Amino acid sequence: MDTLHVALIGFGTVGKGIYQCIEKQREQLESLLQKKISIDAILIKNAELQREVDEGTVVTTEFDELLNLPQLDVVFEAINGVEPAETYLSRLIEKGCHIVTANKELLATSGSRIRELAATHKVGLRYEASVAASIPILSTLREGVRSNQLSEISGILNGTSNFILNELQEKGITFEEALRVAQDKGYAEADPKNDIDGWDAFYKILILSDIVYGQQPKWENVVRKGISDVTSFDIKKAEAIGLRIKHTANLSLSAEGPVISVEPVAISNTHPFFNVTGVNNAVCVSSNLAGDITLQGPGAGAEPTASAMIEDLLSLHRNSTDAVYYSSLEKAEDGDQNFLLIGDDAALSNLTFLPSSEEGAYYATGNRRDIEAALQTHPHVKVYPMYGTENRLTPQIELI
Repeated sequence: MDTLHVALIGFGTVGKGIYQCIEKQREQLESLLQKKISIDAILIKNAELQREVDEGTVVTTEFDELLNLPQLDVVFEAINGVEPAETYLSRLIEKGCHIVTANKELLATSGSRIRELAATHKVGLRYEASVAASIPILSTLREGVRSNQLSEISGILNGTSNFILNELQEKGITFEEALRVAQDKGYAEADPKNDIDGWDAFYKILILSDIVYGQQPKWENVVRKGISDVTSFDIKKAEAIGLRIKHTANLSLSAEGPVISVEPVAISNTHPFFNVTGVNNAVCVSSNLAGDITLQGPGAGAEPTASAMIEDLLSLHRNSTDAVYYSSLEKAEDGDQNFLLIGDDAALSNLTFLPSSEEGAYYATGNRRDIEAALQTHPHVKVYPMYGTENRLTPQIELI
């Protein structure tokens, strides 16, 4: 039986997870690949930490040592940030190595260049784990709905944010307290800005934009909001009228190109994201033939991420390399949308929105730009786009 020679870049949570899962599933994987798997080298940052790996595996802090291995077929890249990852992957691709990565920031920033380089050198590039860890959204787009036209993709793409909002809802604690719980459980980093400011979900939805439409919107045109301004007051007001606040990323197509928003929204109990709790992620694909398809599962963690990356290894073996570019079913107009407004009555008393029955919570329907313009003089009023409420609310709510 031939041997598949692989290496790892990074041996933190994800890198270690890949190593351990390959060892755990070795017999099954080698049967599927019809090749033995040899983990020849691991590139690390801190040489002083002890690593429990096979004694035949080279553990090094020098990238050139990995690059100069006599035979190297596939590299798993499991570090964060654009550099040095982009340099590493570029040189490995030029050497002829296939790449499996979970680096969302790199792919959002330089994915187009990396894909072109991989195509030029006729090597595979896989990144299923970069969007939603174990949820197979990229393979679903490539292989599950290719005959469809897509009108929208939306997702809860950051488990940390979803966990914090769930804590606010269930326990009524402050945002700072919920963040500390997330950090204590290992769901949030010591510096959580990437998660709570919406950057993590932003990078992920940009990757989907590249996959689905072959391009990204200009970053400055994207609505990107985090969750740090969401309070238990907001959560309870929404809950009192049957809504839950979730942090979602949304992708659609306008006449000008892809449109992306990343922000807290108000979800009704008819929406598939209503019961997505904890650190779980979910993605909903709206298509003309298959309808709405929702995928849900763990969006982070060593084994879920490793699972997706190892599935990418099997995908390389199957040589399923096609990118997927869809036309939209119908380019969306910049039309009216439902919004939930939360604030004290004094702040809202001069506005002409029809109130809900819950004091301090208001519905409004209108063009987003008009709504935000009307609220410029009311900075303390929170605005949450609403999803799953179209049939229930549209007939009786309007901006007057």
